[in-house]
Amino acid sequence: MIENLESLGQEALDYLNQKNSAREQALPRARTLIRYCANSIRAAHRREFAAAEELLARAAELLAQIGTDLREQPDVFYAGFVQDAQKEYAEAAAFLALVQGRALPHPQSLHIDWAPYLNGLGEAVGELRRYVLDRLRHGWLAECEQLLQHMDDIYALLITIDFPDAITGGLRRTTDTARAILEKTRGDLTVAVRQAQLEGKISELLTALNEKGEAPS
Repeated sequence: MIENLESLGQEALDYLNQKNSAREQALPRARTLIRYCANSIRAAHRREFAAAEELLARAAELLAQIGTDLREQPDVFYAGFVQDAQKEYAEAAAFLALVQGRALPHPQSLHIDWAPYLNGLGEAVGELRRYVLDRLRHGWLAECEQLLQHMDDIYALLITIDFPDAITGGLRRTTDTARAILEKTRGDLTVAVRQAQLEGKISELLTALNEKGEAPS
């Protein structure tokens, strides 16, 4: 038997146990982080912005803990699940900022990489559509037009990012989805604006007829 085989085997076991322990510690934190982000988005849709901010802060704490857990395990850090969590965090942070009329957070301030940040921006377009449709039901057309412009601006940025999916984390598919959502939302808002304009003209006409005493009974 090779003299050092046993010691080599023990070193391999120690190394892999350490790596597996780090992964098992980080993985549930990533899942909890994603849940916090989803709940933050839900709170933002309800315009409960303080609650949304608090949930984002909890997500940020978990993201920092994950970075600490995997500081010595970069291959585990970049295995995929951390990037998924970063993407969800970017989506929640971007959505909350936009519906509050604030500037988008920088990925550096969020402590995440560019690829998950850009994918998070793209996925925020879908949440903006949901928000726009809800605001349309309440007649907030001006706000909806501003949010549609934000969606358009995000899409305009994403289509300039022309790199392989291995670098961007599948951004091309996210961009294609954002385009479809944008066009559908533009159509819905156009119909709503035209309807509001028509109702306004009918109201003006009825007012004019009333003044002349010619309004239909």
